[in-house]
Amino acid sequence: MNFSNDPSNTIFNTTSLKSRCHAQSSVTIFTYMQQMASQYLRQGKCRTSETYATTLSSFRNFRHGNDLRLEDITLDIIVEYESYLKNRTLSPNTISFYIKHLRAVYNRAVDDGVVSDTHPFKRVKTSISTTPKRAVSLKTIKRIKDMELGNSPSKCFARDMFLFSFYTRGMSFVDIATLEKNNLKGDILYYRRKKTNQLLEIRMEKCILDLLVMYRSHPSSPFLLSIIDYELPDYRKQYLSCMSKVNRHLKGIGNELGLQHPLTMYCARHSWASIARDEGIPLSVISEGMGHDSEKTTRIYLASIKSEVIDRANRKILKLLSQLA
Repeated sequence: MNFSNDPSNTIFNTTSLKSRCHAQSSVTIFTYMQQMASQYLRQGKCRTSETYATTLSSFRNFRHGNDLRLEDITLDIIVEYESYLKNRTLSPNTISFYIKHLRAVYNRAVDDGVVSDTHPFKRVKTSISTTPKRAVSLKTIKRIKDMELGNSPSKCFARDMFLFSFYTRGMSFVDIATLEKNNLKGDILYYRRKKTNQLLEIRMEKCILDLLVMYRSHPSSPFLLSIIDYELPDYRKQYLSCMSKVNRHLKGIGNELGLQHPLTMYCARHSWASIARDEGIPLSVISEGMGHDSEKTTRIYLASIKSEVIDRANRKILKLLSQLA
């Protein structure tokens, strides 16, 4: 399943969408965006669908629920929308997110011949600023690992999922939650990243295996860890709910430790990256979230890296952690 939310990757068969739109005498922006979101959802591209649904919700709030035709979208309306977002004290990257995806919808409509391009987005910027990498040091990882959280199983689980991500070179929570038992073959864990569909493999270390045993799923479950209940519907909703709870508890853990920035699952990925770089591990061995600016760059680097080289890098970092007093 492709969870990418980059508008440049929103390629799909628009034949049915186009025919539905042309059947209408006047296509509105709300209708067109909803049709796009629905089509992505039918294709199993849940994250992309949610991205456009979120953008639609924002633009609808700006318009106070008043729809308008695609051909009536003007430069003034887009500038007003940008001002509306700024007045809500959103971050520049969040503002860019909404503008960028609204523009992607408009451009798709232009490509479909639904509307003639009047360039209403020419005065707004959609560039993304580089955000600070919220990495923590190896000593902080050790402090997190050694925390006494026995009175709070939820905090223990959150802490252990953070450590699992760190131990597995920054595996994202969605990939952790959806690991299946058949992903583990011998002492190698194989999985495809939801974000990029890239196949990765990780050699098992004792610290990883210990957590797999501690949080193993029900024998009848296809999943490796007990995060998603296979007997309940809507796996994605379960994963999102669990991730929200984990991040909430991690922030509490970070506060207890006096960390400067909020502790989240994403920090585990950046932390592995930062520590690997500081230990002199070549950048070509470090995966996405480890200093690269784009997914494309990461794929180029990883394409020529043998898995055993990355495994040695991971083993080096985990050995350093175990040696800390």
